[in-house]
Amino acid sequence: MDFNFENELKDKIALVTGGTKGAGKAIADRLLKAGATVIVTARNQPEEPDDKIHFIAADLSKPEGTQKVVEEIHKQFGRLDILVNNLGASETPGGGFAVLTDEQWEETLQTNLLAPVRLDRGFLPGMIENGKGVIIHIASIQAKLPLYESTLPYAAAKAGLVNYSKSLSNEVTPKGVRVLTVSPGWIMTTSSERMLERISASSGGTIEEAEKSVMDALGGIPFGRAARPEEVAEFVGFLVSPRAAYLTGTEYIIDGGTVRTI
Repeated sequence: MDFNFENELKDKIALVTGGTKGAGKAIADRLLKAGATVIVTARNQPEEPDDKIHFIAADLSKPEGTQKVVEEIHKQFGRLDILVNNLGASETPGGGFAVLTDEQWEETLQTNLLAPVRLDRGFLPGMIENGKGVIIHIASIQAKLPLYESTLPYAAAKAGLVNYSKSLSNEVTPKGVRVLTVSPGWIMTTSSERMLERISASSGGTIEEAEKSVMDALGGIPFGRAARPEEVAEFVGFLVSPRAAYLTGTEYIIDGGTVRTI
């Protein structure tokens, strides 16, 4: 089977949540390059708008936010072929279980687990009716490697997302919809760069020393650096393409070797 990589997603309509920065933006750009019509959603307008990418402002941590996105896409485009649930966030304080409130747990679960569940529920009926579609859940290696000091709710939510993704695949793959999970390790986004600057400023060390301290906290990254957003995006671009037509129900870890177990 021959594929035109530059145009392999022609006539496909794709949504990337959290698609205005970091890995989400890289994924949106990669799908656009492959010929897809790309929609992104986030709470705020992108800092550098791209008139080739459709933007919907929505807070997906709220049911009304996900409903808005589903309704607008159905109204404007009529269907969705590719859903990349990339949105993820952890804003809870450090200090372990004792400092976390119910509200912080709830907010983290809404953003990282229930938002994808609601979007899947909104778009799956159309995909099933058409007999085709691809859903990608962007999880995290913290589902297997939780950092309880600072991201306990986030790790729990992502572990739930991985389990849910597998269960959903078992249900809808026979109906023509592929469901896959991508679990990145540390990605060098703008937010990561700002974090390194804060660590460097507070410790009085260099950026390189700050980067090493983060890798040490993860137990080391054998590859020696964080992933680049484009590297994650390239793999997602492959997974949603016809070249990956037999892949479903699987979790793929992109972490430079961070997780030490199979």
